[in-house]
Amino acid sequence: MDPLALHIQNGVLNGPVAISYAVIAAVGFAYCVARGRRDLDDRLAPMAGLVAAFIFAVQMLNFPVLPGVSGHLLGGALAALLVGPWVGALCVSIVLIVQALVFADGGVTAIGPNITNMALVGTAAAYGLIFVLLRVLPRNPTGLAVTAFVASVVSVVAAALSFVLQYALGGTTQLQDVGLGQVLATMVGTHVLIGVGEGLIAAVTVVTVARTRPDLVYALRGLRPAAGAASSRNVPAGGAA
Repeated sequence: MDPLALHIQNGVLNGPVAISYAVIAAVGFAYCVARGRRDLDDRLAPMAGLVAAFIFAVQMLNFPVLPGVSGHLLGGALAALLVGPWVGALCVSIVLIVQALVFADGGVTAIGPNITNMALVGTAAAYGLIFVLLRVLPRNPTGLAVTAFVASVVSVVAAALSFVLQYALGGTTQLQDVGLGQVLATMVGTHVLIGVGEGLIAAVTVVTVARTRPDLVYALRGLRPAAGAASSRNVPAGGAA
């Protein structure tokens, strides 16, 4: 895989940076486990499995976006929408670990940085935006689609920027012929395009689920029926009485 793909390979970052981010990833993973336990119920547990499987499938599709640069979808925004930020980050983390250990997709020594970028930073950026947008936009299919699209783009770019920071802190000779400014421009430009594609997929997926089973969309939990809808359901009951 190209060294500028978001999955970091062995040797792209030096030892101290890789170890530091491994600690950050471990702490973040443990925190997500603790918080995720509060959210897990009969609805969320099977949905988490489906989300992890979906993310695994889409992340295995690596494709060229610009000359000499490859990338892939992340799925952090979709996971945050469907199963919440804590379980969503765990889903992405588990996928990254399996990909590195079983399929050599991402270096074993870079599991920590990869989890930090794609599972923690990406999902956190997505859910922060989801939290804001769903309080501004109408909670209907259109508002949900816009939220999924924008959150996906921001999530992917945030993960790419996180890698740029890691490279600035401890990039190795593998990328010495590429200046930091070029790395930044290439990563952002590439992953904006990836984010657009991911946003379209996430929007269609979330809206489809919300139309059939809105109770399975974490971002829509706690919504109360509109007063008109509630009163209309009470009318037949009153008439029958």
